[in-house]
Amino acid sequence: MTTPIRIGILRLADSAPVVVAATRGIFADLGIEAQVSVEPSWANIADKLAYGLMDAAVLLPPLVLASAMGLRGAPAPVIVPMGLTQGGNRIVFGMDTGLVRGTSAPHLLGWLRAQPTPPRLAVVHRYSTHNLLLRYWLALAGADPDRDVETVVMPPTDVVQALAEGRISGFCAGPPWGEVAEQQGAGRIVTSTSSVWPSHPEKCLAVNTTWANAEPDALHRLIKALLRSLRLCDDPAEAPAIARDLAAPAWLDLPLEATRLVLPDGSVGERIRFHAGEVWYPARAHALWFLGQMQRWDWIPPEVDIEQVARQVYRADLLARAVEEEGLYKAKCIPRLEGSALLPMPGDNAFTPG
Repeated sequence: MTTPIRIGILRLADSAPVVVAATRGIFADLGIEAQVSVEPSWANIADKLAYGLMDAAVLLPPLVLASAMGLRGAPAPVIVPMGLTQGGNRIVFGMDTGLVRGTSAPHLLGWLRAQPTPPRLAVVHRYSTHNLLLRYWLALAGADPDRDVETVVMPPTDVVQALAEGRISGFCAGPPWGEVAEQQGAGRIVTSTSSVWPSHPEKCLAVNTTWANAEPDALHRLIKALLRSLRLCDDPAEAPAIARDLAAPAWLDLPLEATRLVLPDGSVGERIRFHAGEVWYPARAHALWFLGQMQRWDWIPPEVDIEQVARQVYRADLLARAVEEEGLYKAKCIPRLEGSALLPMPGDNAFTPG
């Protein structure tokens, strides 16, 4: 007997763990009937997860936190039992801006302030890693993200065309859209988000809390399946086949060449990391950094107890048994990983080539 699990993903290379678990039979081996839905935007996924139309999703950590806190409406019953990817995002500017890879902070600030109106930069969601890391990068250069630029939201699949048509001056989006922009001559990659925060958490597994409480065994098997998939996704030998799966029209229909570049052993510096370095561990320190940045920009009041929010949403206890069964760590040792969680070091690498 199999258990149906409704899973939402977006057309991005870091949806690979779900695609690989489905195409390689990992879900089936663990008695999961994965009903995978490719959605058009992060907002769609977050809303469907909140209303119980999905059981699980590949999602942005700040968006899960914002949903749980009620920043998008009523507080949503969502939690994060595991991480899925690190890194991979690109900050891209149009060819006409003159900004190039390795642009210095003074050059960036000078260009921004020389514009007659604030340049329009696209991010994939207000509550996204992309937006928070882009704002952090701009602030390190001395810019005010609320005054020196205009931020707009659009799906990652739309940013390259918008850049080519001059509707935006730049964007921060996930893989492979930065590489696609360069290949199509629409823009140049100026840096990667991993130059701002090395090995930063990117996508996570988010689940509906009501479903998780009702189906603990199904959640356990889902986590086991994704742990196995993450290992495959991090294997350079598997990258060509995984890129073909992601490029298949029946799945994500991503540009094959650009997708291959951002997978392990690809030829670009900013590749996605899926497993090494305990990518799967949902560190509350990471949640606290995102929440701290949201307070910094006055998105949440300073009196909000962000430590309580992090404890409520980030549930490493839910993956401990699966991690032990998969031979990674003893369950009792999982809490020790919290002390090794990496955070940004301001100014160290933010304006080196990414």
